[in-house]
Amino acid sequence: MIAEKKTENMGEKESAARSARTANRKKTVRYTMVFVCLILAFLLIFVMNVVIGSVNIPLGQVGKIIFGGAGSDGERNIVMQIRLPRAVMAALLGGALALSGYLLQTFFDNPIAGPFVLGISSGAKMVVAIVLIFAISRFGSVSSWVLIAAAFAGSLVATAFILAVSRAVRNMAALLVAGIMIGYICSAVTDFIVTFAQDSDIVNLHNWSLGSFSSMTWNNVTTAGLTIGICLVCAVFLSKPIGAYRLGENYAQSVGVNIRTFRICLILLSSILSATVTAFAGPISFVGIAVPFMVKNALNSSEPAAVIPASFLGGAVFCMCCDLIARTALAPTELNISTVTSVFGAPVVIYMLIRRQKGRRA
Repeated sequence: MIAEKKTENMGEKESAARSARTANRKKTVRYTMVFVCLILAFLLIFVMNVVIGSVNIPLGQVGKIIFGGAGSDGERNIVMQIRLPRAVMAALLGGALALSGYLLQTFFDNPIAGPFVLGISSGAKMVVAIVLIFAISRFGSVSSWVLIAAAFAGSLVATAFILAVSRAVRNMAALLVAGIMIGYICSAVTDFIVTFAQDSDIVNLHNWSLGSFSSMTWNNVTTAGLTIGICLVCAVFLSKPIGAYRLGENYAQSVGVNIRTFRICLILLSSILSATVTAFAGPISFVGIAVPFMVKNALNSSEPAAVIPASFLGGAVFCMCCDLIARTALAPTELNISTVTSVFGAPVVIYMLIRRQKGRRA
C-alpha cells in the first residue's frame, strides 16, 4: 500500500510538472507573439509617419535622405526636421503616457485610473500654460526642462488633491468623479488664460492646450528621451515590487517591500511621465487607460515584467497611429491628437466598464 501511494504521489507530481511546463511554454509563445507583433507594428507605423504627408516623398528617397544625406534641401528639411522628430516624439510620449497610466492603475488598484481621467494631465496643463505666458513675456523663451518642471508641479498638485479625496472617499466611482471635476476646473483656468493671452510669441498655445505633436525639435526629443528613458528603467526595476504589491499590501510587506517608499515612487514616476507628455504635447486623453488594458488582454497576463515594456511599445504604436490619422484624415487641416485618441480610446474604456460590471454580477 505504501509503495502504491508513493507511486501515485510521484505520478501526480510528474503530471503537475508537465502541466506547469506546458503552461510556461504557452505563456512564452504568447509573449513572443505579442512582442513580435508590437515591434513589427511599431516599425511599420514609424515608417509610415516619416513617409506619408502633404508632400509626397518616396520611401527610397526617405532612406537616402536619412542614411546618405541625399535629396533637395526642402526634402531634407521635411524629413529630418519635421517628420522624423515628430514621429520619434509621438513614440516616446505615447509610451510614457501608457506607462504612466499603468503605474497609476497599480497605485489605485483600479484599471480606470489614468492621468487624463484623474485630472493629473489637466493640472499639468494649467501650470505649463501659466509659465508659458508669464515667462515668455518676460524672458522671451522657456527651456524644455522648465516646462517639464512646471508640468510636474501641476501634476503633483492634482495628484495631492486626488490622494486627499481618496482618504475621505473609499468609493472608486466617487474618486473618479472628483478627478474629472479637478480636470474641468484646471481646464477652465487654462482656457481663461489662453483666451486673454495676447503675446505673439505664444500663437501655438491654443493648439498645444488641445493636444498636438506638431513643432517638435531634436532638442525636445533629447530632453524627452532622457527623462522618459530614466523613468522607464526605474519602472522596470520596480517590476518585482509591483508584482508583490498586486497580491496585497500584507504580502508585499512580507517579502520586504517598503510600502510607503514604493507608493511614493509610483506617484513620482507616473507624475514625471505624464508631466513630460503634457509639457511637450499638451493633454492627451484615454491612452493611459486603453493601452494597458489592451496589452494585458493580449498577453493574457498582468505580470509587470511583461506588461511594462509591452505597454510602452503599445502606447508608442497607438499614438503614432493616431498622429498619422490626425495629420492625414482631413489634410491640409490637422486634427488635435486628443480628438483621435478619444475616438479610439473611449470605446475601449466603455467596453472595460461593461465587462467589469458583468464580472461583478457573475
